[in-house]
Amino acid sequence: QVQLEESGGGLVQAGGSLRLSCASSLSLSNINFMGWYRQAPGKQRELVAAFTSSGITDYGDSVKGRFTIVRDNAKNTVYLQMNSLKPEDTAVYYCKAKRIGRLTDYWGQGTQVTVSS
Repeated sequence: QVQLEESGGGLVQAGGSLRLSCASSLSLSNINFMGWYRQAPGKQRELVAAFTSSGITDYGDSVKGRFTIVRDNAKNTVYLQMNSLKPEDTAVYYCKAKRIGRLTDYWGQGTQVTVSS
């Protein structure tokens, strides 16, 4: 079992920045996938950024160059630094993780990000 606790969402004006945090109950050394997804009203959940099982960092096309995913192994935490925010970034952001050798997806409860124009 992996518990994920997200924080850092809120309301920001367009052009502003936010940093989301996702703290894992399990050491990141036991996790081979950890990242962020988002879901806007009426839309499918989409990948934002992730450290993948193949060892690469993946970003959704709409956030490349604006968002950065960073990990702190000592704190078992992954951060999503979001800069140059746009109203279309408004969504609930979810953290997801997978344990090494397991198929189960673990999700956080989600944190709301709202960008006003």
